[in-house]
This record gives sequence, C-alpha cells and structure tokens, in this order.
Amino acid sequence: MNKKPIIIAHRGASGYRPEHTLAAYELAINFGADYIEPDLVSTQDGVLIARHENEISETTNVAKHSEFAQRRTTKIIDGEIKTGWFTEDFTLAEIKTLRAKERIPQLRQQNTFYDDWWEIPTLQEIIDLAKNYSKQLGRKIGIYPETKHPTYFKSINLSLEEPLLQTLQANGYHEKTAPIFIQSFEVSNLQYLAQKTHLPLVQLINITGQPYDFVVSGDIRTYSDLVTKPGLEEIAKYAQAIGIHKDILVPRDNQNQLRSPTSVVQNAHATNLQVHAWTFRNEDYFLPLDFQGNPQGEYELFFSLGIDGVFSDFSDTALSVRDRSQSLDIS
Repeated sequence: MNKKPIIIAHRGASGYRPEHTLAAYELAINFGADYIEPDLVSTQDGVLIARHENEISETTNVAKHSEFAQRRTTKIIDGEIKTGWFTEDFTLAEIKTLRAKERIPQLRQQNTFYDDWWEIPTLQEIIDLAKNYSKQLGRKIGIYPETKHPTYFKSINLSLEEPLLQTLQANGYHEKTAPIFIQSFEVSNLQYLAQKTHLPLVQLINITGQPYDFVVSGDIRTYSDLVTKPGLEEIAKYAQAIGIHKDILVPRDNQNQLRSPTSVVQNAHATNLQVHAWTFRNEDYFLPLDFQGNPQGEYELFFSLGIDGVFSDFSDTALSVRDRSQSLDIS
C-alpha cells in the first residue's frame, strides 16, 4: 500500500463553494482531486441526491419557500430529534426548485456570496460530471458516495442501496477496479452491499458512539471496538478500506495538542485494509494547536504515517503537500 495517497474532495471543494453542489465538485476536479464525495439521501420519489443530511434547512434556501412552509416538521433521525424540512418529504421536481447555501457561514463567510446560486444535484448528475471531466482531462475522476442514515431510510421504505447499485450498474461501475468507493457509518448495509457488488466498500469510523444499526439491533459494540485488531479483521471480511476520524490516528489532549500516533494504520494495513482519514480543513478552528496557521504541516504528519487517502475540504492544499512530499521521496 505504498502508492501515493488519494485526495478525496470532501463534499467537493467545500472550503471554497457551498458543499454538495456541482460547482464545488467541479472546482475540486480542476484542482486535481482524485475522487469527489457526495453524501446521498433520498427524495420522496426515490431519487438519490447529494446533501449532508436529509434535514435541509442548513444547506438550502427551503425556509424562504413559503409554498413549503407546512412541510416543516420534527422527526427522530438516528436517535436525534431534528426539526426542519426533510428530503424524503419532497419530490425531485420540488427539490430542484431549491438552491444550496453555505452550511457553516460563521466560518466561511466568503462562501455565502454563492448562496442561492446552484441546484441540489442528483447522483446521476454527479456521475455525469465525473465522466465528462475524465474524458476532457484524460484521467479517471472517481466518485466516493456515502449512504446517509441507511437504517432510517429503509424504515420508511426508501432504501438507499438498491437505487445506488442500479445507478452505478447503469453507468458502468462494475468491477473492483472501478473508480469508486462506497462508504457508510453503518455496518449491516455494507455487509449487504458486499453480497451484491464487487465495488470497493469503506467502513466509516467515528471517534465516539456506535453505528446506528448496532443501536437498533442491540449490538453493544462501539466504533472503538471496530478499530481493535479483531474489529479490523471483521471489517476486512466485507470492506476494502476504513474511512476514519483523524483524531483516532493521532489523538489530541485537552489542550488541543497532538499526542503520539496510535497503531491503527499499521493494524489496518496488516488486514489489507486501506486507511482514509477525515476531515482535513484549513481553518484554525479545526486544526490542532500544533498546526495553527499551518494546515500543510498537518497533512505532512498524516502522510508520514502511511495513510492511503485524505478527505479534504481544500483539495488544492492537500494536493500541493502530497505532490511535494512525493517529489521529495526518491527512495
């Protein structure tokens, strides 16, 4: 696993454009990102679209649409009470009347300039973008879709897995070598997908809590259990990679300073799992004290651990550090 790490454009170039818009994905591609990453949720009519969450008041202008005022509601999603507007209560045609907006305006004020410019893209539109640019640029641009809240969507008869596989099949994503990874924070839907497809799968691992399908089934294991040696061996039976919170690889102390790296990267590699770390961002708000004002230094540290990929909101920064590191590594 000594190939150069892949750069995954986390929701597109979301440091520069509102996330999960074709403009954000397009900018990331032009920066040189290897993969673009859509989070997938479902519309009422079963179409997969890219949104960070199925509750869309933070990422669209739905609140400005008086015709949808009565659809504001409260639901329990993965055990959390959420109030707002939900994609599963809208048809695709209705979703297409909305426009995206910056999700964290307090940190990315410059991105609010683009509020209300762009539509909410479908998975098919994202695939079309990747394929068109692959032809145009002469390099493979991968997609890295995440199934969001799969247990919840299955419970309301809008399962994500079948339309995802159907769309991928129709677009020629068949083999293990296809430029794609499918990711999920849950386990059972990845195990289901592993029986249905040869496409690479990624087990996402958070720093706290447990997969929601474990909550529902009464399984007491947590994400911490998944990164033990036995846990990684279990993941390797159905997935090809872990997408892991970077603080599990290099923990932080109470003062937000980095501690020594853990052995998770080596242990994962020992079970033939790739390691993709998330999420890298340039703002000091997200950086450890060690790298305030120096996001490049954080990438250098993680690349030195031998990880196989990074999820980044700033693909240009990630690529500049990776390519500089590669040119220096002549051994």
